Amino acid sequence: MSPDPPTYLASLQANVRQRPIPWEGAVRAGNLTSDQLEQIRAVDKVKHDARKEIVEANLDGYRQLFVGGSGKKSVLELAAKRLDVVQFALVLLSDLLESIPALAKHFFKNGDPYPHFLPLLAHSTNLEDPVPLLTSKVLVGLMAGSRDESTATVDKALPVIFSYLSSLTKSADSGLQDIGVQEYSTLLYGHVTREQFWGQRSETVEPLVAILRSAAGFGSGASSSSLWSDAAAPASRGGLEGSLGGGVGLQLLYHVLLVMWQLSFESADVGDDLNDEYDIVSLYTKLLRISPKEKTTRLLISTLFNLLSKNQNTLLPIAVLARLPALLQNLAGRQFTDPDLKEDLENLQSLLEEYTKTKTTFDEYVGEVNSGHLRWSPPHRNSVFWAENARKILEFENGEVVRKIAQIMAKPWENDKAVLAIGCNDIGWLVKEVPEKRSQLEKLGLKTRVMELMGETDENVRWESLRALGGWLQYSFDAK
Repeated sequence: MSPDPPTYLASLQANVRQRPIPWEGAVRAGNLTSDQLEQIRAVDKVKHDARKEIVEANLDGYRQLFVGGSGKKSVLELAAKRLDVVQFALVLLSDLLESIPALAKHFFKNGDPYPHFLPLLAHSTNLEDPVPLLTSKVLVGLMAGSRDESTATVDKALPVIFSYLSSLTKSADSGLQDIGVQEYSTLLYGHVTREQFWGQRSETVEPLVAILRSAAGFGSGASSSSLWSDAAAPASRGGLEGSLGGGVGLQLLYHVLLVMWQLSFESADVGDDLNDEYDIVSLYTKLLRISPKEKTTRLLISTLFNLLSKNQNTLLPIAVLARLPALLQNLAGRQFTDPDLKEDLENLQSLLEEYTKTKTTFDEYVGEVNSGHLRWSPPHRNSVFWAENARKILEFENGEVVRKIAQIMAKPWENDKAVLAIGCNDIGWLVKEVPEKRSQLEKLGLKTRVMELMGETDENVRWESLRALGGWLQYSFDAK
């Protein structure tokens, strides 16, 4: 699943390699030493095997070329005012790190190498500035090549590089976005880096989810409820050829899905929060409906399996509400050629089939409430469901379901007012079907909350709160 290098960055590096530099003049100006120039020429424009042999025979010398040592300044320090030399040195170092794994580890021989590179990320606020872009490539190669987990890497350098890459993923330029996303992927090689990536999720994960939502046809202002209401809609592959919704290109989509798949290996720790904060199960169900290629379908299926298998109690009910089982049944009829995709699809189907064997509509409703996020799923407006289950909901586990509803209703839900409307709807049904239990709801503050919501700006919330309160008033008058 290793992606090709970003086109934008590859083109930039190629231009730097081909650009003529007056080296002797740079030496005379003190922008590098004659020894440093000799080292550069020894590995520039030579075959891979020869380059590897030269560097491995002088690892310490090539480390000092880029970070200094033994009282000598590095080429990056000496050439600080010569951007052509700085850019060339960064491209050369990136090439060396990529082809000679031993060099990356050797950079940590005498301590922290990052002070020589991190300041270059702040060279300019212009996202197209070559110096930070080329520096990010070096830092990613250094971290991934060494697999270093020292404090210098994990606590100091990694957060800085993640923040920089985040600025690229937030760009309106898909080429810059792709650089950020692919470098994320290179860095998510283990638990420690994935943990830090998740720890900075407002910077790292959130922009990626925004790209996925755009690909699914939802703008940045769309609520989670609109995503859910569309989850069962027929597949639509609108947009330009080679792209999905919002003009998201297929390659960018694939690379974002790859990063999210890598993150899903931490599903036991992050799965519940990933769904609570980003509605990832419903989003992935929507994306699965419109997935244009086997490689994107495979990543979607595999990520869902990782998430659901590690969070069965909380996420399987949500997958059922999103109508994922029916979608998987449809996908099973397709003639996929990827054996891993077919295996993951079978495993995910089996997981959901085992769960749904014994589950009733009541279980689905309880699962939705326990998820902490209400959607307009079928039970909410089904009069038969409420007639059969209202009392059971009030009494289940000594009133735990209703207490959970009260917790949901206590939140403001600024970005998804539909949750409050649904909660009012449910409270209204409980009052209607089991009026003698009104006091149970009142003790939880639900009557007061419903009355407060009559002043909400959202029309649907006001309407549902009025209906719910109407039931309360009806029974209050009847009792007099």
